Amino acid sequence: MEEVTRIRREITREVFDYQVLTDALSGYSKPRDKITKLLSGDAIVRIKKGLYCFGEGLRREPVSREQVANLIYGPSYVSLDYALSYHGLIPERVEVVTSVTTRRSRSFETPLGPFSYRMLNEARYVTGAILEATGKTTFLIATPEKALVDKIWTDRRFSGKRLSDFGAYLLDDLRIDEEALGRLNESRLESIALACDSAKINRLVCYLRRLRRVSDA
Repeated sequence: MEEVTRIRREITREVFDYQVLTDALSGYSKPRDKITKLLSGDAIVRIKKGLYCFGEGLRREPVSREQVANLIYGPSYVSLDYALSYHGLIPERVEVVTSVTTRRSRSFETPLGPFSYRMLNEARYVTGAILEATGKTTFLIATPEKALVDKIWTDRRFSGKRLSDFGAYLLDDLRIDEEALGRLNESRLESIALACDSAKINRLVCYLRRLRRVSDA
């Protein structure tokens, strides 16, 4: 137990990589054997190859699944359904931490739950992420506007070919509150739409402008 306490003291973060772990075990002649022992005793948890967190009994604060999502597969940031829920745009609690990336789409099953990644090209990826913080932990997540754009862009069930289609999709299918749509930042949406260069996303911007005009009337 004293050894585990020392390792916990040396590693200040809740989530850490293999290099940090081996540095903390540099005094051992066989650090890999020690890692196996720590894993079997639930002192540490392997999230994926090369990425770890402390077991529940040693955690100083909850592990941020949003930060873990950034670290599992990158470059990436949290977006789509999980970000929509995080920002309070949709009522459902989303279990899968969804992200966007410039790499190929992938999914991971981990001891901390499922994580999924959807590929965007570089132009659509670079605009719309912000740095958020939970306690001492920071992570990248899409703005509400970018999360919505990413959802619409990647949702193959919704063609968005007509402006009249957006009302049913946003209000009935996604169940986004109309007032929440009105709070979206128009200039951010326009910047994101410019980067996307998509008729589908341009129609989203037009629909939201029309919705705002009706609300203001």
